[in-house]
Amino acid sequence: QVQLVESGGGLVQVGDNLRLSCAASGRTFSNYVMGWFRQAPGKEREFLAAMTWTGGYRNYADSVKGRFTISIDNVKNTVYLQMNSLKPEDTAVYYCAADWKGVGISKTSTEYDYWGQGTQVTVSS
Repeated sequence: QVQLVESGGGLVQVGDNLRLSCAASGRTFSNYVMGWFRQAPGKEREFLAAMTWTGGYRNYADSVKGRFTISIDNVKNTVYLQMNSLKPEDTAVYYCAADWKGVGISKTSTEYDYWGQGTQVTVSS
């Protein structure tokens, strides 16, 4: 079935930019909402950004709006999260997720049906 594989994480310094990738496979995603979440140690999973596969509708968490950008390459079936001006508080495991149940863009993790394995992003000062 659906597979989501994140990549692109690593160790960066404050102020650096980083682009995460999520390779999506196993299904046609035309009616899906794709999302990015992160989870730091001891904290709940946090919504970052989401985007409809078709139509280009986006939604962002206030904490990252203006710094992070979600995009989709339909040819490569890849979802991206461009992260700019990274801060130490951005340190977390970043997850790609897919929601097939509804047409609206949800900020709630329980609305998403499929998840990748996560990729670690560490921002050092």
